[in-house]
Amino acid sequence: MFTEFFFYLRAHGLKVSLNEWMMLCEALDKGLAGATFTGFYQLCRAVLVKSEADYDKFDRIFVDYFEAIAKAGDRIPQSLQDWLDHPGWKPDNWDPESAEFAENLTPEEIEDMLRVRMQEQDSEHNGGNYWIGTGGMSAFGNDGNTPQGIRVGGTGHYHRALRVAGERRFRDFTRDRALDLRQFQVAFRYLRQYSSRTDEQKTVLNAEKTAQATGENGGVLDLVYERPRRNQVKVVMMMDSGGSMEYYSRLCSTLFQAVSKSNRFKDLKIYYFHNCIYKYLYTRPQCRDDSAVLTEQVLRTLDRDYKLIIVGDAEMAPYELMTARYPKAAGRRGIDWMRDVRDHFSHSVWLNPGEGGNYWDIPESYTTLKREFDMYYLTVDNLVKAMKKLIAAR
Repeated sequence: MFTEFFFYLRAHGLKVSLNEWMMLCEALDKGLAGATFTGFYQLCRAVLVKSEADYDKFDRIFVDYFEAIAKAGDRIPQSLQDWLDHPGWKPDNWDPESAEFAENLTPEEIEDMLRVRMQEQDSEHNGGNYWIGTGGMSAFGNDGNTPQGIRVGGTGHYHRALRVAGERRFRDFTRDRALDLRQFQVAFRYLRQYSSRTDEQKTVLNAEKTAQATGENGGVLDLVYERPRRNQVKVVMMMDSGGSMEYYSRLCSTLFQAVSKSNRFKDLKIYYFHNCIYKYLYTRPQCRDDSAVLTEQVLRTLDRDYKLIIVGDAEMAPYELMTARYPKAAGRRGIDWMRDVRDHFSHSVWLNPGEGGNYWDIPESYTTLKREFDMYYLTVDNLVKAMKKLIAAR
């Protein structure tokens, strides 16, 4: 059925073998694609692509070939899509109660609510907190003020949507291709320079000195041992969780695994925040009240010798960073909380999995935080630079 697609892949540089193609046909025959276009894409990529290095190439070829299908919406009525694609009503109607309600919803709950709204709604709505609309506080629509939700139509401004209804951005799947667990672990090895010799017995074999001593001893084996090193570096990691960071969840999960499994640290503390650090940090990524801990308490507990690593895309609504009106800011600007955290520690870096505000019409938050922090976009080279920054003399 898709024989032409097979030759199209090969003609554009993806070396798909006949055996792989037959395997794909067999998988399709068994219904493994799930009867959805996205399922077909994922199945094709799993069977036909041999190396992660070819993911980006495959995505481009796939979208080129199936362009008409890739642009189709997912269950969004055309009349609703047309109206939402051109929003024109943008009131300033911030509602703390609606914001808190939306912020505490799980992604699954938001998806279920969207399905219900689409069955119920039969007209345009603007500025509300329930229907799919524009400029409001509901978790669906666009140009609204809700902390998280699903964007329907329009263009992205705050980049906080969990996903975009009707949009399949296949190349997003490759966003974490540049770094893997091994590369993260190699970069963290630079922190070994903070390890020091102990006063314990000499139990660690030094292979280089052993070879030299053996040669000087006429070939008779002469083992040279040294005292073991113990890690002295202490790290506190603060990770942005939820909202726009959902786009980078796989990459950040790999980073978290590398840090958690690393034996390079004397101590490791991990906290979470949503968009911006305020009065509270959280010990779990859901950022719920039952895992909240006072930011000031964290700073009192951790001394200046801890190396601070902040992970986030630095994208949020301007008022979250530059005004004191946000409920969780406790009467202070978000930027002031961020500066308190930065200034408490002797060394700090910001690791950014995003692309520096490219999804914002006016990227105030990104440009402001980049001026305040040593920020590094997450590539292999930049991660190494960030680790060197952490161990450099201030």
